[in-house]
Amino acid sequence: MFSTAINFAQQVTNGGVSPNLIYWILFIGIAVVSYIVQANLKRKFEKYSKIPVAMTGHDVAVKMLHDNGIYDVKVTCTPGTLTDHYNPVTKTVNLSQGVYNSASVAAVAVAAHECGHAVQHAKAYAPLKMRTALVPIVSFSSGIMSWILLIGILTVNIFPGLLLAGIILFATTTIFSFITLPVEVNASQRALAWLQTSGITNSQNHKYACGALRSAAYTYVVAALSSLATLLYYVMIFMNRRD
Repeated sequence: MFSTAINFAQQVTNGGVSPNLIYWILFIGIAVVSYIVQANLKRKFEKYSKIPVAMTGHDVAVKMLHDNGIYDVKVTCTPGTLTDHYNPVTKTVNLSQGVYNSASVAAVAVAAHECGHAVQHAKAYAPLKMRTALVPIVSFSSGIMSWILLIGILTVNIFPGLLLAGIILFATTTIFSFITLPVEVNASQRALAWLQTSGITNSQNHKYACGALRSAAYTYVVAALSSLATLLYYVMIFMNRRD
């Protein structure tokens, strides 16, 4: 097995392996990992949703905001499952129905995490500011890059500049994915520290809040790696074009 891996690496280095094969190996690997991570997150959320605490997700969100001196952010209920998010434009912490009304470890962990973003916003946390600044660029890129990449791949040997433009647009979404990582990790750290110091969680159930947010963080890691792998695939196509 080890010698096979060495031979494969040598073939990649010498250009003996198709970029398509490399991409599909990466794609399948990341897809499997993504499925496992998502299934683990769903399983843990369902499990920790059965562990009761004294306050609902809504009440915890309001308390965390007020404890951090934030009174201009509203806590709202939004449809769907795991649709929780903080909107810095409207200054709203939007909690899904299963979090807003639930008094469970999973609910308060998610609610506190989203409020962690509100605290980041109030304290002008640099990575959050960078991510917010990239939102309109990523929105623009996402709207047109699929067509540019498709046409660019089909015409790469005739007009390589089009594929290069698509790669640049896609790169902005990859950068966005990686900037998201420290933003999410920091929000979870703020949430867990506050949950413990405020007494919302205790020595028995705090580990479950940690587990829920850790599982959620893994989804962002997989998304970033998937975006990077796809970007490298497009770069390989561009680099292996026939001039």
